[in-house]
Amino acid sequence: MYIRRTQTRNTLTGERYFTHRLVKSERIGNRVKQTTLFNLGRHFDIDQMHWPMLYARIEALLSHQSALLPADCPPAVEREAQHCVAQLLVRHEQTVVTAEVSTSLVEMHSVNIESLELTRPRSVGVEAVGLQAMQQVEFAELLESFGLSGPIRSAAMASIIGRMAVPASEHATYTWLNQRSALGELLDVDFEAMPSINLYRASDALLKHREAIEKRMFSRISDLFGLSTTVTLYDLTNTYMEGEATGNLKAKHGRSKEKRTDCPLVTLALVLDSSGFVRQSQTFAGNVTEGKTLETMLCTLSTPKGAMVVMDAGLASEKNLKWLAEQGYRYLVVSRERNRQFDPNAAISIENAAGETVRLQKIMDVSGKEVRLYCHSEGRERKEQAISKSFVKKFEDALQKISDGLSKPRCEKRIDKLWERIGRLKEKSHGMGQHYQIDITVDAKGKKAIAINWKQHHVSDTMLTNPGIYCLRSNEIDWDAETFWRTYMMLTDLEAVFRSLKSELGLRPVFHHSEDRVDGHLFITVLAYQFVQIIRRRLAEKDIHARWQTLRDILNGQQRVTVSFRQSDGHALHVRKATRAEPEQAKIYRALNLNPAPGGVKKMSL
Repeated sequence: MYIRRTQTRNTLTGERYFTHRLVKSERIGNRVKQTTLFNLGRHFDIDQMHWPMLYARIEALLSHQSALLPADCPPAVEREAQHCVAQLLVRHEQTVVTAEVSTSLVEMHSVNIESLELTRPRSVGVEAVGLQAMQQVEFAELLESFGLSGPIRSAAMASIIGRMAVPASEHATYTWLNQRSALGELLDVDFEAMPSINLYRASDALLKHREAIEKRMFSRISDLFGLSTTVTLYDLTNTYMEGEATGNLKAKHGRSKEKRTDCPLVTLALVLDSSGFVRQSQTFAGNVTEGKTLETMLCTLSTPKGAMVVMDAGLASEKNLKWLAEQGYRYLVVSRERNRQFDPNAAISIENAAGETVRLQKIMDVSGKEVRLYCHSEGRERKEQAISKSFVKKFEDALQKISDGLSKPRCEKRIDKLWERIGRLKEKSHGMGQHYQIDITVDAKGKKAIAINWKQHHVSDTMLTNPGIYCLRSNEIDWDAETFWRTYMMLTDLEAVFRSLKSELGLRPVFHHSEDRVDGHLFITVLAYQFVQIIRRRLAEKDIHARWQTLRDILNGQQRVTVSFRQSDGHALHVRKATRAEPEQAKIYRALNLNPAPGGVKKMSL
């Protein structure tokens, strides 16, 4: 066994470079035949002085002669030897056996139990279900249609599945592919020989074809599940970046939903179908005003006229609503009006998914072109009452602190300064300050305060006096109250999408600095979400409704391992297969109609 170093040339660029191959010599009769075991690639970086040690270590591992690392073997040589042996096992053509063998093909071996070793554990569960989701929408073929090369297609799929399995940066995904995942075995790709730059090139390639990928993927998903486009959900979120990102024009300081005002932000806008699948995504500057993005997004969609657009209050500006009406769209939005009027005698009652009562009052606008739906929720009332109680306590505690300070000699007692403090306190009181009448008692000279008194003076139609009430607004005047409300509740699914993107799929933070790489990172996260939705929708059909975090933790427990031992005749036997699926894992595989032993069984005897 030896390494052959050969100079070759790139037929497209004319670049000359060296490639390395692991070669084995065999004597057949009077002739010596040299067989290439596999290509080590152009990036093989083991120093030539260590090649003899590498050959010896590979042969020792294959023959299962030594379980200990030789003292003089450098770690890089050992890693390469382990990698070579793993690839030889995977590529050994005559020893591939499917996981579903009949009893007539079962082989019996007499082995030395003391020689048993388990090596190279690699996760395989998320990888298997992720690849199946990609196959259902022919994602690999879609990438090929854009002219992407095989290595870039593999890197793109690996980036997306890596985001599903272990959300992280491209650098961390590269480490995961090399050290912790069996995805390379399922794709028949040697990720350990792939340069890390391929993941970044794959991100660039995906971003370049984003519009076409989103359009064709949603079309295939619609065909797969028989979706009909009737409702469009639209919302925005933002993510913060580590570092200043001076090379990214979209990186701006703004209102961070994670309270990271110290970091530059970028904004992700999503247009979803009522089924929860993404129809379109777009990245905007971190300080963009929500209301200014709607026209930009919907103009690029082939959304049929008359489709219902559902948005929250942040996007429901009068300008946006007027534009939607002029373009022939229907809309259902959370009204920005602060009036919490509600007549329980004119309301109907329905139950939500949690079994709680929701009361709905539908009122036609005086123009006859819009309706208002005033809603009262028991659960929301309890939540707002608890919030108001907390804000009231903080406000009164702050007032008491100011009042107690008047008895201290060095405390500020000037009346104008006290009113300034009270004004700032009201400003930070989340609206609770309007419910108080506050008086300052002054001394005989009328210059210094000696006491502060307050009492509640409730203002009607506010969260404190009318908790649990909110208002919806729409130009669809023919729907009944219950249809309005249940359609609006789809917007809560969009909020769940953003929670999944942020907490389960690694949307934040972003470690890239350039604009294209940041956009690519966000787009890979969106694609990962699409495939997660395909998986979860398939499982929901079988009454499995777990969050992706739960499903991921279950599936990540299954590993592919190599079992090596010596036989009684002195030969070494290596078998690579997946661990037996646990009951919860097997349940998921059955629901998805997947083999519970991903990757099958591979065997090599020497």
